[in-house]
Amino acid sequence: MSPRLHPLTALTAAACTAVLTTAAASWPLSIVVVLATGVLAVRSGVAGRVLPAAAVILAPWCLSLLVLHGLFFPEGHTVLAQWGPARVTTEGLGFALDLASRTAACVLVLLLFSFTVSVPDLIAALTLRRVPPQFGFILASTLTLVPAMAGRLDRIRQAQEARGLVLGGGMLSRLAAVRLQMVPLVLGLIEDAGARAQALDARGFGGPGPRSSYRTVDDPPAQRLFRALALLLAFCAVALRLAFSWPAAGPG
Repeated sequence: MSPRLHPLTALTAAACTAVLTTAAASWPLSIVVVLATGVLAVRSGVAGRVLPAAAVILAPWCLSLLVLHGLFFPEGHTVLAQWGPARVTTEGLGFALDLASRTAACVLVLLLFSFTVSVPDLIAALTLRRVPPQFGFILASTLTLVPAMAGRLDRIRQAQEARGLVLGGGMLSRLAAVRLQMVPLVLGLIEDAGARAQALDARGFGGPGPRSSYRTVDDPPAQRLFRALALLLAFCAVALRLAFSWPAAGPG
């Protein structure tokens, strides 16, 4: 995820790591990927943004896994504790840990990519490869959506506080403040979408013909080779996973 990497190399590394972790279905490997991603986030200086974003995504997901599989796992036999129909089993906890670690690895890897990649360089690289501009715009919008929403939400909060709105206090007060912030946030995003659509239309975004970019992104041969090998490895991992999990044919 280093800035010296070509954007497509970083994208390939993130996507293939997520695919390999999912295909391997091994929680030790997932934990290693999580730790390695955390180290890379710290070295890249984006840990303060990646880790809180991952916590917001993963906390409710892991809690739901614990409730569904940790307490109500039908295939569980080794009961550790029981409260009526709820049973804490070793098998259920193991299954929940496996799913949680795999999801955490994928989320952290993709978040690290989104917070470290240069979006203009990524769009330029896609343009040079004749990728449809609509795809590049959607990808760029996705990568910049969370920072844009965070910045707009912060400006809305500051404006409401300047008008005397109290955003602190207990849980009910905070929930009411969130409701008051969501309305201008959504309306602002809709207005931005309309303004962007007019700007893109004025610049011939949907017009036919070849496109060029004023940005140049170096793509060393070693990185092109790495992308090819990573994609091949991910394809083989998925193929092996499907081959070993495919049910064996019964007697005719």
